[in-house]
Amino acid sequence: MKTRIVFAVFAAGVLWASQLALAHHPFAAEYDADKPVTLTGTLDRMEWVNPHSWIYVDVEQPDGTVKQWTVEAAGPGQMNRRGLRKTDTVDGMSLEIRGYQHRRDPAAANGRTLVLSDGRSFYIGTVGGPNDGADR
Repeated sequence: MKTRIVFAVFAAGVLWASQLALAHHPFAAEYDADKPVTLTGTLDRMEWVNPHSWIYVDVEQPDGTVKQWTVEAAGPGQMNRRGLRKTDTVDGMSLEIRGYQHRRDPAAANGRTLVLSDGRSFYIGTVGGPNDGADR
């Protein structure tokens, strides 16, 4: 009887853990690796939050209007390990982001590379993006 209870608790734990793993979306479910984007604009704000940071960048369109893009990036810990610090970005600064278009939202992307106005470049990609060499 005791063995059955232990097994039932173990099985429940495995099922619970698998649901947590499924809750994290894979890159391909939301972003299109066949639609790379390069956004050059002005940083509106950057949210250093877990599990993903968010970058809001204003990009001037050919007709002169400004479109705000939402860019998903790695979490704060990952970006710190890659050399990017919160103090490196200032609202209103110019920057460039290379990444991939969202499948459903025309003003959203998954960021891969962030290039600051001083020329420094950082890998900001999330886990599971395309093997495009950006993470080297």
